[in-house]
Amino acid sequence: MDVSCNIKKKTYVRWMIVWLLFIITAINYADRATISIAGPAISKELGFSSVDLGLVFSAWGWAYVICQLPGGWLLDRFGTKRVYAFSLFFWSLFTFLQGGVVFLHGFVAMVTLFAMRFLLGVAEAPSFPGNSRIVAAWFPSQERGTASSIFNAAQYFATVIFVPLMGWIVHVWGWHHIFTVMGAIGLLFVIVWRHYIHDPADHPHVNQEEIDYIKAGGGLVNIDSGKKDGKEQSGPKLGYIKQLFSNRMCVGVYVAQYCINALTFFFITWFPVYLVQARGMTILKAGFVASLPAVCGFLGGILGGLFSDWLIHRGYSLSVARKVPIVTGMILAMSMIICNYTDNDTIVIACMALAFFGKAFGALGWAVNSDIAPKQIVGLSGGVMNMCGNTSSIVTPIAIGYIVNTTGSFDLALVFVAIHAFIALASYLFVVGDIKRFEVKPIED
Repeated sequence: MDVSCNIKKKTYVRWMIVWLLFIITAINYADRATISIAGPAISKELGFSSVDLGLVFSAWGWAYVICQLPGGWLLDRFGTKRVYAFSLFFWSLFTFLQGGVVFLHGFVAMVTLFAMRFLLGVAEAPSFPGNSRIVAAWFPSQERGTASSIFNAAQYFATVIFVPLMGWIVHVWGWHHIFTVMGAIGLLFVIVWRHYIHDPADHPHVNQEEIDYIKAGGGLVNIDSGKKDGKEQSGPKLGYIKQLFSNRMCVGVYVAQYCINALTFFFITWFPVYLVQARGMTILKAGFVASLPAVCGFLGGILGGLFSDWLIHRGYSLSVARKVPIVTGMILAMSMIICNYTDNDTIVIACMALAFFGKAFGALGWAVNSDIAPKQIVGLSGGVMNMCGNTSSIVTPIAIGYIVNTTGSFDLALVFVAIHAFIALASYLFVVGDIKRFEVKPIED
């Protein structure tokens, strides 16, 4: 009798989980982008000034940053499945409701839309810490780089796929239908989430072999045990935040995340303007060119995670496996400075595509968070990192605007962005040290 026939092969449910995260994160980013696609039509139809539209644009960012810590706390207190389901439901609802602004006008419309965008930021706050928490629970360390890069690459996928779709919707049906369509898609995925997302030990399609494999690789398979109703334990204590900021490794990761996000927000805010104003491209050409970095970012994001995990499989330490792609990616990102020394559009496009590829290749912050976050506060730790990282969404656009307005050129703006890549590189090389799970000290009630 062949004994091997009785040995069960492990299931691969964890990969179904991460691809579901990819789809939902793409919807998440598309819902953020709805206002930028609908903005010109809204401004014209509802009588918004540039200042009004700017205020509406800013609403999401302020709320998202402010609510990172509460969002992370809720994830650790009540568990990922429950909190993420509420998050997905409410951000989809607030996206859907923005379409109703078509029936309003002037100041009332502006205030209503600002409130909806603010509430969208509040509702989306737990999403990325929740993604990191799920990866920490479902994946061993040697696969976390790939898993994190998959859901993180959704931001580029959303730009490539959903932005053209939303542009078509505006052209055919009108701007308000962007919100109703995207909101409806998100609400449908609440049902999918509730059906397919479970803790590893509770998932109906996972077998013990897969659970053992995840656990052997450091996966936190019991991360949400005892949180079915949120009553079994007092939940994470905010006093742990002080310990996070007192730890050199964590601080280094947070600084690097801020700097890496500065590159992201340059590309999604000022890059098209740079192509038009500094390079003299038409708006049509700039729109096409601006999509190229997103494609390169998608490829770079996936390859960075695969390369990091390949290094682990080759026997390199976790620190080396995470730092090599991050450092390599930041070096590539600094290539944007070459644009200051050429008038050739082809070279400019190539350098910018390479820079965004590098940024995405090195964007392993969420994998690192899954590696280092204290097991008691994986959600809160992710919230802290995301709060620090997304502060760039406020600072970077303002700083670049000030530089361009003062100098009349984008040259120093590109240097400003490239310096952030260098600081991220230096932070991982000289501040972070060994990448390992941080153990917090117990806090008395």
